[in-house]
Formats: sequence, structure tokens, C-alpha cells
Amino acid sequence: MSPMAAILVALTALRVNALRSLLAIVGVVFGVAAVIITVALAQGARDAVEEQIASLGSNTLNIRPGSDMRGGRRGGAGSGLPFATADVEALRSNLPVVTSASGTIQSQVTATVDGVNWPTQILGGNDEFLEVRDWRIETGRSFTAAEDARGARLAVLGRTVAEELFPGGSAIGSTLRLNGQPFEVIGILAERGQGSFGQDQDDIILAPVTTVRTRVAGFSRAGVRDPVQVIWVKIAPGVNMAEAEEDIAALLRQRRNLAAGARDDFTVRNFADFIRAFNETQRVLGLLLAAAGLITLLVGGIGIMNVMLVSVTERTREIGLRLAVGARRRDIRYQFLTESVVLCAIGSLLGLALGVAVALAVEGLGPELGVELSVSVDPSIALIAIFSAVVVGVLFGFYPAHRASRLDPIEALRHE
Repeated sequence: MSPMAAILVALTALRVNALRSLLAIVGVVFGVAAVIITVALAQGARDAVEEQIASLGSNTLNIRPGSDMRGGRRGGAGSGLPFATADVEALRSNLPVVTSASGTIQSQVTATVDGVNWPTQILGGNDEFLEVRDWRIETGRSFTAAEDARGARLAVLGRTVAEELFPGGSAIGSTLRLNGQPFEVIGILAERGQGSFGQDQDDIILAPVTTVRTRVAGFSRAGVRDPVQVIWVKIAPGVNMAEAEEDIAALLRQRRNLAAGARDDFTVRNFADFIRAFNETQRVLGLLLAAAGLITLLVGGIGIMNVMLVSVTERTREIGLRLAVGARRRDIRYQFLTESVVLCAIGSLLGLALGVAVALAVEGLGPELGVELSVSVDPSIALIAIFSAVVVGVLFGFYPAHRASRLDPIEALRHE
């Protein structure tokens, strides 16, 4: 019997018992759909993480004061002695691996234009901040080192702030008030979109760090001249990041007069490593969820086996008649195995459609739930899911098919 003839006979047999066939493939449908949904969500999360790594910069380090041991307890970030602008200059001038560096101060602020208020955050940095963070100016310009040194009241707006306060697009050269103080808008940042945790990265104002320290945040610390909250440094391409972290830590320990053997009172973070570790966790979780989907698929295969065993029992006389007129046992085995594979193939296609539809629906509902979700349906995963369903059909259909082929023709013809 040719493969096409076997498939046509299988479709006819399945159509005769359409309801039973439909119930048999439900497990396969949900199994394949579960695999598609879980893998699509996991892949989407990984893609979002990779985008976040790109936005942070794979060769960018973040240095925060704190994490010092006091009384047997580890302090949080920012709990230690703040860094100073002089520390930023030392990192930039004494370490060849550092191509640029910026100290930053961040604070909440209310921006006002013509009576319209917009609560946002202001970030103070020096003239190298954009280079360190790989941020771009879309319109206008950034501030210079001289403007930072004299505490000029200049502002570079994120896209969201610009659209909210200047809907007509006339932001450059205009004046806005930050906590009541006038600032001139000199630039608009290029759009950065949402972060991996759903935050709006364009809802921000960038200003000279000296201005933010003295006029907005009022950030000061006794014994520290020109303090900053965080230091960002960019490492030269090709440099081993672990070695760069060691060099930075050694210099800062020296500047902060830490004795040999004393714990660091600061933390050097490579956010790319942190996000990659998070990505690995997501991958493992995705594999576990996909395994749960495969278990559902195996349960569906058991359902297929039960249906095929019932079909063999009901069609015993038909099997006996085919054997009596010359059909070979392998033809009977092939026929019932084909029916099992066709059942699973139909279920896998329906499961694929259901899985993609549900994944896209979940992505669409994300903003309404306050969560940014992304999905990515890899064609290779879809093919693997369909192939797995077909393999399940072969494995669970072989025993009923073999049992049908072993029937005695005479006894089969006598069967009522």
C-alpha cells in the first residue's frame, strides 16, 4: 500500500469516529501548545535581556559605595562613604583600561512648563556620561565640561518628558522649571524604549552633575568634596572585564585608605554578567516548563494508544477480511501506524496554531496588566514540537498496530 493510500484510508477511518478521534488528539493539542507557549515566552524574555545588555553596554561597569561590613552585617548600596569627583578623575587618568568615566547623582524632580507639571527623575552626569552609557542625542547637543564645572542650568530631555511638556516639538531653546528653578533645554535624547522590567527609559532629564548636586538634589556629605552617588566607567574593547574590575578595586581601595585584608566598602558591578545570569535562570525555567509540556504530550500519546486499541478491537473482522484476501501483516501494521501518526500530526498542527495564538494574546495583554511581555516563536522550535508529536504517534501507535497485525485471520473473521 502506498503512503498516500494509507493516509487516505486513515483519514476515512478517523472521520467515521470523528468525536472519538477529536477527544484523542486533545492531549496532543495541549501538549504542543504548552511547548510553543513556554518556549516562545522564554525566548522572548531572553531577547529582551539581550537588548537590555546592549543598552547597558557589555563593557560598562557600575561602582557604588556601600556593602561594607559593620557589626557583622553588610550595608546596602549607598550606605558607605560616597565617592567624589576626584575619584572619577583618578579612574580616568590612572587606569589605561578606562576610556571614559562619569559620576552621577539621581533625584526625583517636578518639571513645569506653562503651568503643566510632570514628575520625573533627573540624572546628573559629566560631559562623558553619554559616551559611557552609549546614549545618543537625537536633536540639539549635550553640555560641555566647562558648563558642568560652572554648574550651568542646562537640560537634555528624554523623549517622554519632551512630548509631555512640549507637545508642539519646540523644546530646544525653551525654558522649563525644575523644582522652581529655570533650566534651558539644549537637547533631546534618542528614544530608548522600555527596560527589561517595564520602566520607561525615556522618562528622564539629563543635566550637569554639578548643577544637580548644588541646585536640585542638595547632595552633600561631610568630609567629601563634590560627592557623587554612583560612578560609571567604560572599559576599552578587548580588555578582560574581570581584570579591569580588579584594577578598579585596587585603585579605589588605595584612595579610600582601606587596610590590607579589610573588606571593600564599595561594589563594582558588571550588569551584563548580572543580566546574563538572569537570562540563564530564565533558560532553565523555560526548559522546565517545556518539559511539563512534553509530559502533557506523552499523556496525549497514551490517549492515542487507548483509541487505537479500541479501534483494533472494533475492526477485527475488517482486519481478518484484509488478511484473508491477501494483505500482509506488515500492511496491517503499517495501516494502523499511519492512523496513529495522522492523529498526532493533526493534533500537532492544531496545537501549533493554538500555542502561537495564545502566546501573541499574552503579549498583547501585557501592557494592560502593567507588564511588558514579548514572545518569539522560533520556527525550529515549532518543527521540533511537531516532530515530537509525530514521534509520540509512532511510539504509542506501534503496539496497537503490531497487535492488529498478529491477529489470526480465521479467528478475526469469526469475531462478532
